[in-house]
Amino acid sequence: MSDRKQDGQQPEALRSLESAAKAGSQKPKDQGLEARGDTAPVSAPLEQEQETAAKVLEEGVRKNPQGMEEAARKAPER
Repeated sequence: MSDRKQDGQQPEALRSLESAAKAGSQKPKDQGLEARGDTAPVSAPLEQEQETAAKVLEEGVRKNPQGMEEAARKAPER
């Protein structure tokens, strides 16, 4: 993955949710308030990002980590 980021840039929400889904539905301990290479924003169609984020959150509410991971895999290519 690319390490591109701007100083002080916040992690992208969808990518943060994706990394949380991969870490057992919890924010990884090394994920702080600034974007890392794997959480830096990448442009994608807004509707696709919104649909994916909604599905990840919906599966999280249902306490379905596998469903969260499946939804995160459908996220726009990074």
